[in-house]
Amino acid sequence: MGGSDENRHGVIGPMNPAQGGLRGGGKANPTNGQTRRALSNINKNIIGAPVYPCAVNKRPLSEKNAGCHKKIPQPVPVHRPITRKFAAQLAENNPQIHKEETKSKPLDVIIIDAEEEDGDFNEPMFVQHTEAMLDEIDRMEGIEMEDSDDIDDEEEAVMDIDSCDKKNPLAVVDYIDDIYDFYKKNECRSCVPPNYMENQPDINERMRGILVDWLVEVHYKFELMEETLYLTINLIDRFLAVHHHVARKKLQLVGVTAMLLACKYEEVSVPVVDDFILISDKAYTRREVLDMEKLMANTLQFNFCLPTPYVFMRRYLKAAQSDKKVELLSFFIIELCLVDYEMLQYAPSQLAASAIYTAQSTLKGFEEWSRTCEFYTGYTEEKLMECSRKMAGLHHEAGTGKLTGVYRKYNTSKFGYASRTEPAGFLLL
Repeated sequence: MGGSDENRHGVIGPMNPAQGGLRGGGKANPTNGQTRRALSNINKNIIGAPVYPCAVNKRPLSEKNAGCHKKIPQPVPVHRPITRKFAAQLAENNPQIHKEETKSKPLDVIIIDAEEEDGDFNEPMFVQHTEAMLDEIDRMEGIEMEDSDDIDDEEEAVMDIDSCDKKNPLAVVDYIDDIYDFYKKNECRSCVPPNYMENQPDINERMRGILVDWLVEVHYKFELMEETLYLTINLIDRFLAVHHHVARKKLQLVGVTAMLLACKYEEVSVPVVDDFILISDKAYTRREVLDMEKLMANTLQFNFCLPTPYVFMRRYLKAAQSDKKVELLSFFIIELCLVDYEMLQYAPSQLAASAIYTAQSTLKGFEEWSRTCEFYTGYTEEKLMECSRKMAGLHHEAGTGKLTGVYRKYNTSKFGYASRTEPAGFLLL
């Protein structure tokens, strides 16, 4: 099989200007001059091509081309609709072409006025599609602007804090909302009148504070569960609010007996009666402790299952997505509230929510209460502000005075030195 003669020297005949075209076939004499056309001659035919397809330059036939037997077909003018704006941009981008067009004859170009509305002229399909697309873009931009304004005004979405615990049977995700709804409805039963000390002739709120501060230290020394401390204080207040004749020398007995009852309800390993007698410096006998236990149980009608601030703290800390610092500072603040008699005016759920709000504001340096926290606690930031300001005041005075049991407890490595945190000055009254 023979190869192509294209690259063989002398096979392709020389160009004859009088005949035009190439002669193929047969061997030519290599002495007849140039055997190939130079690239520069070929490029001359390419350089003259029109720059823009919408405007075609009409060149007269040169003498060289006139001698050709074949006529070179004239390029067909391209009729492309151009708006005035697009034509002006073309002229600005290439002023040289603009000058040539003004000197030469008018080109076969159709110029369409974008502002004219002539019913006789039918716009091309792509122009109609472009205009429709631009109108749709403008409409969508307007809708996005309205949606962005609505989003700015609308509050953030509420997060499902139980989604990660759906496979945990101990989290009881299916019933957790019902459980806390029940707690919120029944927390009023665990509250006491904020002025119940007026009915006690022999004791006052300062003595109560001393007792609670001492019980915080006892609770810490016995390494009891956190729930035990909150239930102990709740039993003391409920008993003192009902039993109006408690002698001053029996107040400490009420305290240790309340802790004994709370341990029996909450703890796995319960301290024995002798441990409480020893911790009270043997001020009471075993019989006195057991008699007081029967008196308190009968007075409270054995009703020990009431919500305390602790149960709300666990739920609200989860809603706040708190870290360890926020958690420790929240418990430090709410234990300061256990000692203070004036904080009895607030419900357990409000104390828990306010403690977390105060802790977040203290650590972050500004007031923060998310939509998720508001949803799960049921308290807005305005409802928490009054209680939070009082908590900030308790935090500010925690290291001073005589009742420093809570401060010293949280000034240890076990509790992350939470009591050393600077209080939120902007929350102070």
